[in-house]
Amino acid sequence: MPKTVLVVDDSPTEMHLIVSTLQKKGYKVMTSVDGDEAIQKIAQERPDLILLDVVMPKKNGFQVCRQIKTTPATKDIKIIMCTSKNQEFDRVWGLKQGADEYLTKPFKEQELLDVVARHI
Repeated sequence: MPKTVLVVDDSPTEMHLIVSTLQKKGYKVMTSVDGDEAIQKIAQERPDLILLDVVMPKKNGFQVCRQIKTTPATKDIKIIMCTSKNQEFDRVWGLKQGADEYLTKPFKEQELLDVVARHI
């Protein structure tokens, strides 16, 4: 059974690139365009891994990460923050919120696949 990855990003271009890359490698991919929708899908579907953008409508990625990691039923789901926020403060803050890794956009396809494989 293929592993499930939830991609949370409000950019259609980024979403398409990430989803197509993961699907080519055989992952089952779900998508969400904002933090509230992501939290609902995570609670219902329990993906194996979450690729989470930071800058999004409704709830940002830091808020989503913190909520997922402080909820007993979802705290063990791996979260990789994938964002263009490349300041050291942002990376440190993301990891403090519970992210398992912080990947800065733009990234190469193989870099994404390596990070996903490491955490899934």
